[in-house]
Order: sequence, then structure tokens, then C-alpha cells
Amino acid sequence: MSTRTQHQGETQTVARTRVERPPLYRVLLHNDDYTPMEFVVAILRDVFRRDEAEAVRIMLHVHKRGLGVAGVYPHQVAETKVHKVHEAAKAEGHPLKCTMEEA
Repeated sequence: MSTRTQHQGETQTVARTRVERPPLYRVLLHNDDYTPMEFVVAILRDVFRRDEAEAVRIMLHVHKRGLGVAGVYPHQVAETKVHKVHEAAKAEGHPLKCTMEEA
């Protein structure tokens, strides 16, 4: 979109560009039979900055349904969170799986 104005014989063009929001990605936690529920709650609190009640709610959803959304972020942030979850799980010897998909 541009507008033109006349000022003493000169034409000035003001260009307006619209900045689009980056696409968002859901970060998903997958249920398994080995990762303790307490560890998943700790991940949700530490990596995803959820309060205790929200972390427990998400963990129970993952436990009952097999999959749950931990958060929705721009691509690089989502990628970093997935990496942090995998690093923390590996350090503790848990097979917790975390993926991301376009929202």
C-alpha cells in the first residue's frame, strides 16, 4: 500500500509494508511407559514455564491421551524447546519423546 502526496510540484511516495507474523509450531510431548510423571511435570515447569497446576494438567492429558501440547511457539523457539527436552531426558536416562508440528 502506498500513498502519494503533492508538495510544491514534487511527488512523495510513502511505502507501507505489512509485516507478517511467523508461522507457529506446536511442541508435543509423547507418552511412554518409562518416563516418570514427576519428570514430565518438571520439564513442563522448567522448559515451558508452566505453573504447577498447568504442568500437572498437561502431564495427565499426555498420560491419558498419549500426546499433548506443551506450548506453541515460532519455529526457532519450538526447535530449541524440543532440543532442551531431549537433553534433559537423556541426562536423566528417560526416553521422553518431544516433537513439533506446524500449528
